Amino acid sequence: MKATRADINWLSDPTVYRVNRLDAHSDHRYYHTMEEAKRKAPMAMRHDLNGNWKFSYAVNVASRIENFYTPDYDCKGWDDIQVPGHIQMQGYGQLQYVNTMYPWDGLDGVRPPAIPVSSNPVGSYVKHFRKPESMTGPVYISFQGVESAFYVWLNGEFVGYAEDSFTPSEFDLTPFIKDGDNKLAVEVFQRSSGAWLEDQDFWRFSGIFRDVYLYTVPEIHVRDLFVHTELDDSYSNGNLKVDLDLLQADAAASAKLELKDADGTVVAAGEGAFVNGKLSLAVAAGEVKLWSAESPYLYSIYLSVLNAQGELVEAIVQKAGFRRFEMINKIMHLNGKRIVFKGVNRHEFNVRSGRTITAEDMLWDIKTIKANNLNAVRTSHYPNQTLWYELCDEYGIYLIDEMNLESHGSWQKMGAVEPSWNVPGNLPEWQGSVLDRAESMLERDKNHPSILIWSCGNESYAGEVIQNATKYFHAKDPSRLVHYEGVFYDRNYEATSDMESRMYAKPADIIAYLESNPSKPYISCEYMHAMGNSVGGMHKYTELEQKYPMYQGGFIWDYMDQSIMTKDRYGNEFFAYGGDFNDRPTDYSFCGNGIVFADRRETPKMQEVKFLYQNVKLAPSRDGLKVVNENLFVNTNEWALSVRLYLNGVEVYSSTGVVAVEAGSETVVPLSLPEEAMKLPGEYAIHTALVLKQDELWAEAGHEVAFGEYLFEVAAEKAEVPAGSISVVEGDVNIGVMGDGFTIQFSKGVGSLASIRYGKREFIAAPPVPQFWRAMTDNDKGYAQGYDAGVWFAASLARKCLKVELNVAESGDRATVAFEYGFSINAELRVRTTYTVFADGSIQVKTDYKGAAGLPNVPVVGLMFKLSADYDQTEWYAMGPEENYIDRAFGARLGTFSRAVKDLPTPYLVPQETGNRTGVRRVRITDSRGLGLQLTASASAPVECNVSPYTAFELENAAHHYELPPVHYTVVTVAGRQMGVGGDDSWGAPVHPEYQIPADQNLSFTFTISPIDRSSK
Repeated sequence: MKATRADINWLSDPTVYRVNRLDAHSDHRYYHTMEEAKRKAPMAMRHDLNGNWKFSYAVNVASRIENFYTPDYDCKGWDDIQVPGHIQMQGYGQLQYVNTMYPWDGLDGVRPPAIPVSSNPVGSYVKHFRKPESMTGPVYISFQGVESAFYVWLNGEFVGYAEDSFTPSEFDLTPFIKDGDNKLAVEVFQRSSGAWLEDQDFWRFSGIFRDVYLYTVPEIHVRDLFVHTELDDSYSNGNLKVDLDLLQADAAASAKLELKDADGTVVAAGEGAFVNGKLSLAVAAGEVKLWSAESPYLYSIYLSVLNAQGELVEAIVQKAGFRRFEMINKIMHLNGKRIVFKGVNRHEFNVRSGRTITAEDMLWDIKTIKANNLNAVRTSHYPNQTLWYELCDEYGIYLIDEMNLESHGSWQKMGAVEPSWNVPGNLPEWQGSVLDRAESMLERDKNHPSILIWSCGNESYAGEVIQNATKYFHAKDPSRLVHYEGVFYDRNYEATSDMESRMYAKPADIIAYLESNPSKPYISCEYMHAMGNSVGGMHKYTELEQKYPMYQGGFIWDYMDQSIMTKDRYGNEFFAYGGDFNDRPTDYSFCGNGIVFADRRETPKMQEVKFLYQNVKLAPSRDGLKVVNENLFVNTNEWALSVRLYLNGVEVYSSTGVVAVEAGSETVVPLSLPEEAMKLPGEYAIHTALVLKQDELWAEAGHEVAFGEYLFEVAAEKAEVPAGSISVVEGDVNIGVMGDGFTIQFSKGVGSLASIRYGKREFIAAPPVPQFWRAMTDNDKGYAQGYDAGVWFAASLARKCLKVELNVAESGDRATVAFEYGFSINAELRVRTTYTVFADGSIQVKTDYKGAAGLPNVPVVGLMFKLSADYDQTEWYAMGPEENYIDRAFGARLGTFSRAVKDLPTPYLVPQETGNRTGVRRVRITDSRGLGLQLTASASAPVECNVSPYTAFELENAAHHYELPPVHYTVVTVAGRQMGVGGDDSWGAPVHPEYQIPADQNLSFTFTISPIDRSSK
């Protein structure tokens, strides 16, 4: 659409989404000389407009300053605002987080395409600039991202209008620009008809949040190029075709092409003349190296554009990767091999700047993703900045590139499918806007080999409008497949997606599909909802990879917590979520679903993800190592093989070598472990790992890419009872057991162990009590754990000691005190805790849980007590190093590690159960001088343990970390079993049955308490 005047009615007209906007084109860089192009110099024909702009904020359309764009209007008194940046992140308007509902739900009853009138914030921007002297030709402006609709004026003249927040909008400034001072004015509206198509699960921002720059072009300019890399059926020989489209269709011009490998050697060349501004250059590349995530080999295309006199007028260097992505026998293949996506969904996000992210942010992300064995990213749910695609090309990441479309709130309300007013559906007035978004994405991103799949958007139901986007993708770019999950809700539009794509389907549902003789391969475009303490049971999905060829992986939701750093009332920074800014409506903490925190630290969930996503499976035994290489293209000899042998957590042997297993193969190789090192009694662990031989772009030499472990025991003679004698004093209220340097006291009144005194030091700050409750995780809350199992909360707070028994051994070398507890929640439920004190001061603690029918599953069966917070250091011989649970322990390994108590809880966005370790053989809890207690369990019957500054109830009652109390205690919980954390979803999926604890089962666990140092220092 062309226009010379702005019209406010465009905002609510879905048929108007671009006015005077230039057509989308490839994101290639161009230069005056080939030398500039080779070294990727800053583009001389580009002028940055980022930085401070003058700014005025209006809460709605009626209160904005309408004539601010005129040359005579003086904006000097306005505030300054940073571009790029969100309006709401710079002190204006309302920060708001919502998931599926529209942000005005309950405040304005509008239906599409109408937009709220009273709540449509407007940001008015002004930038004064001088036309760069180097720009002697046409001048254009590029807005890389503006949310969600905006008008542009230059020197008082209307330039254009655009919607679609996440693809570039470019305009021709040539008719309006002048030498000297120029006044650029931009009016940004948060709401437009386009906002009905942008109902993503994210913070609702507005403003100019990506780069803005001027650019010019040479006298002859390649406006667009399309690189086609083709492979023959042997996937070894390549052909290159490059389609060039000139801005100046009538120019007499030609172009030369050189294809160079990574060493700079020319492998093919060609040239030709433009006809009506178009030219296709095709060359045979011969035998080529293929691009994949495993080996992201890139060639360089050198393009020289020549005028009629044969003079160079434009130089372009474009990266290219030879790869072929296709469907073969209903299975997706890359370069002839079945592919499995080990993926994650990724929002662009920064804890301090929102969706305005930097190159440093993107580099951190890509290195973290590669280092943790993820091979794929879905750009949820909009096109990203160009640099991200370049990094994925270079580092090796498979991409689902997703167009900016989500209308979740128009068809799903409170989880129910109700599409009575769904957009875009089959409504013709939305067709142009949706196709424009598809075209804007494809035309910009089409030359990136990392993109394997185009996506029609996310959670917008189904219909003819979206299906037509697929038809466009197929027609324009048959080298890629098309994804869309929404056909799951309306199979009349099955052709919209080339693959079956579902969200949060349970493993059983996926298996049912795969065993139904389906016509399409399966991916989970979203699975493993990683909200809070989650990602339990992930192995149930990854185990499908080799069992079902048509199962081709999935994308975890999601990569990063979308929390915003702000300050509490006392000026202390904290991670905020929805509702913390008085935003209503809101979806509160549902923005915290990341496998990394918002400040880009990895969460413990990544430990599990990295292990289950590794492409090489290592299964060691005492005499051999089975290596299964599930890579598609690379041999395991690319990495070094590390072998380490541990005895009771202490390394006794190590070696480094190489094992060569071809991609897609497996073998067993011998392990030459020294037999003499495996004769001593104790528990042995063989740790095998493949590590980088040298530095890579994404990690340093020595970084682990695959791991496997084997445990075995060499039996020891049965331990003798510690020698010595004890004395026992049974008083009216207390029972004292004394020995050399220790006094252990039990209280009949309290009904528990009351004191452990080694030398002059008292260790028990609060007596041990049965513990059945854990602070609910986000997943627990999602399936109403508090409602269904809240009786265990009560049982953990109150119990009745029914019986106290004392038994002194005839030998006089030990005494046993037992407490039996009853609970009001069920008359049959019993817990018996038995303490046996030996002559060396050690205490064996045995807890017997006798279950009862008719109760909900129990969250944890444990024993909790407190020490002084002075005991703030721990050393573990357990599964670790990060927290783990019975359904999230595949990525944990047996080892020795140390942590301060304050660092053991994971700072999830909302305080919840955290810090557990399974397979605990030993944990030492000490003060700064190394004095404290040691808890031990046998390797054949290890316990679970949690050491924290907070009780489960303190965590339960806090909505933010700043609400937790000052630290006074070190809280120790030893458990025979804790239920898993789950993760299929966070709104109704329970932990898988095998990882729950039926209330009617019987369960026992034993551990020993002993002093680390009994001196009276």
